[in-house]
Amino acid sequence: MRRSNFALRVPPSLLAEARKAAEADGVPLNQLITLALAEKVSAMRTEEYFEERARRADAGKVTRILDRLGKNNPPVAGDELPSSKSKKERQRRTSSR
Repeated sequence: MRRSNFALRVPPSLLAEARKAAEADGVPLNQLITLALAEKVSAMRTEEYFEERARRADAGKVTRILDRLGKNNPPVAGDELPSSKSKKERQRRTSSR
C-alpha cells in the first residue's frame, strides 16, 4: 500500500480530544485519524450509492410489489403484534437515543 503524508491543521481542542480518544482505544493518533477518515468516506459513498439507486427506482413497480404483500399468506405463529406496553417501552428507548 502506498502511503503519503498530509499536513493537517486541527484546532488544539479537537486535537486534544482526538489524542484522548486514541489513548483510550490504545491506538496511535495517526491510526485513529485514518480510521475516522475511512469511515466518513465510506458513509459518503454509501449515501451516494443509495441516492443513485433511488433515482433508478420504478415507483410503480414498487407499489405493485407492495400491493401483493400478505395476499394468500396468512399469519403464522410469531407474527403477532407486540403488546402496547412493550411497544411504548420500545418507543421510549428509541426516542431517548
